[in-house]
Amino acid sequence: MGRYWKQLFGIGAAVYGGALAIMGAAVLIGYSAVSDPLHRLIALSADEDPPSSDVVPIVVALGVVWLLGLIVFSVSTAMMYATVPTILQEAVLGRPATFSFVWRRAWARVPAVVGTVVLTSLIAVIPMALMVVGFFAFVIGAITMAHGGDIALWTALGFLGALATAPLAVWLWVKFCLAPSAAVFEGQSPVAALRRSSQLVRGDWWRVLGITLLAFALAAAANYVIQIPFSFLGMFSGVIGGSTLDEDPNPASIAFAMSGYLVILALGQLIGQFISATFPQLVTGLLYVDRRMRTENLGPALAEAAAVPPQYGPRYGP
Repeated sequence: MGRYWKQLFGIGAAVYGGALAIMGAAVLIGYSAVSDPLHRLIALSADEDPPSSDVVPIVVALGVVWLLGLIVFSVSTAMMYATVPTILQEAVLGRPATFSFVWRRAWARVPAVVGTVVLTSLIAVIPMALMVVGFFAFVIGAITMAHGGDIALWTALGFLGALATAPLAVWLWVKFCLAPSAAVFEGQSPVAALRRSSQLVRGDWWRVLGITLLAFALAAAANYVIQIPFSFLGMFSGVIGGSTLDEDPNPASIAFAMSGYLVILALGQLIGQFISATFPQLVTGLLYVDRRMRTENLGPALAEAAAVPPQYGPRYGP
């Protein structure tokens, strides 16, 4: 991050700034498309029921914007996941990497990285779904004060099922955590990258788990620290904007008064997301190189590629 910060921060600013611009344009287009039904809903009194002709367009617009945001930020995160190994390929050889070179190389591997991320994320679907089932069953039972066998059964199945499948999900996630690096370093397809990651992690699962968890913990702590000043600045901006409102403000004036608060929070979220998407991937990328050095004697090959006389040590000796 110190030597290649220009490439990392430049591409991070480009992809997340572009994602934010796309979402801002999508929100404005969506608002202009449903502004009339939205204003009619806001103008309703507490005793009036909203007509479906006004509710349906707003729900559709929110769904489209949410889906677009999911796609845009998933692609942005995948681009950062592909950027990190691309830079590491040059970093381990001590070579410079230009912005344009990194961009072209990383963008070409985004589909494969998206595939590995999606396949790896599917591992957590079952325990998360079971946890949601147990949580909603518990909430429904608490609200309705129902103590029947069905509520207790679904609650127990949900929570116990999540606890039973979570260890398997963690085990598989660690086995496949090097897949994005393999997809970029070796040009592997998503499925082949998962197999390659499993091969490299074999025999060193606990060490990979510990280092990866530490990396995510450090990234989460850095993200939290970054959010603190932006939160204070956002609250300060919101107080100033709120003091300019009339006694009976319209939605447009409220949105304008809160725009500074939202922009500051979005900026803090983007910076935090950059750290969260970059630092753990740098660590797992180095773990990928480390595992290949330990199991495949990659050190001399890297030294030869970097035109440096190989240094045979006790760990990487022939």
